[in-house]
Amino acid sequence: MQPYSILIVGPAWVGDMVMAHSLIKVLVNNRPSVKVDMLAPGWSTPIIKRIPEIHENIFLPVKHGELALRKRYNIARQLKENSYDQAIILPRSIKAALVPWLAKIPRRTGYKGEMRYRLINDMRPFDQQSLDQTVKRYVALGLEPGESLPIIPRPKITVASHEKSKILSKFNLVKERPIVALIPGAEYGPAKCWPISYFHKLSLLLKESGYDVLVLGSKKEINQGKQISSGSGATNLCGKTSLEEVIDLLACCDCAVSNDSGLLHVSAALGIKVIGIYGSSSPDLTPPLTDNCKIHYLGIECSPCFKRVCPLGHLNCLRNITPETVIETIPFHILVSFFSKSHSVVSTRQ
Repeated sequence: MQPYSILIVGPAWVGDMVMAHSLIKVLVNNRPSVKVDMLAPGWSTPIIKRIPEIHENIFLPVKHGELALRKRYNIARQLKENSYDQAIILPRSIKAALVPWLAKIPRRTGYKGEMRYRLINDMRPFDQQSLDQTVKRYVALGLEPGESLPIIPRPKITVASHEKSKILSKFNLVKERPIVALIPGAEYGPAKCWPISYFHKLSLLLKESGYDVLVLGSKKEINQGKQISSGSGATNLCGKTSLEEVIDLLACCDCAVSNDSGLLHVSAALGIKVIGIYGSSSPDLTPPLTDNCKIHYLGIECSPCFKRVCPLGHLNCLRNITPETVIETIPFHILVSFFSKSHSVVSTRQ
């Protein structure tokens, strides 16, 4: 008898992909023999390949927001051969539901949204009150209708020791002090971004306190990285790394200070200390799924607004969180425990 097989249509954001690991863990716990495949954009491969419960990663060659009916049809035609028993569609868009429908997967589970009635035949109500976190919404789709949420398992990303050594060598880094990663970007928009001048000041404070500092981000954060590292002694790697390399670098760090971004959730899944800075978004909806974290969130009258750009123009939800406040929440024991061990941290070889 063939094992029950499930195709998950993955989300379009890095943090959401990390949180999808909780759903996959629940599926495997409930059906130990289940086969889980993931249909997702190519950028997500570095995350998916670190989720051991996923049997196959299927590349969806479609840009974010692109309909691309012909491409989706061709993928669906290939997937018919896999004879899936069920598809779980995590995004709420009509586009996300097309491939499972075209592939004639018999049970297609997803939330109500965008008039998907014919495409989704196991339609679930989108109850924002009882499902008040993104991770809960994902896990609930892996349960039978009406079934209570279990204790939600946390995502976990593991990077082997030899991979850590390899990535440090590639970027000419040597471990001599505890490393704090600064992550200034947020793909969603500037209303999620702590001021760059604050990151720069924090970098100075961290160096004075005995830490080494890495600034991590995509090509979009190249200028921000230059501003943060200018005169601060931080190592700026913004725009110089792939997502896979960033994951490996974060695994070498002792702490990450980040906006509410995908890399915040990657850091949490890696198990390092996480300092999350929230402005327009809410830590109640998308918290780092770890106990090893500290959240800075003021919850002023106008937040969370969930806007990409501050509609009032002042960004006080983030500006009123000072670098001095943030550095106070980086535990001193990171320094103590590091220097009590015999091995070393990251400084740049010039």
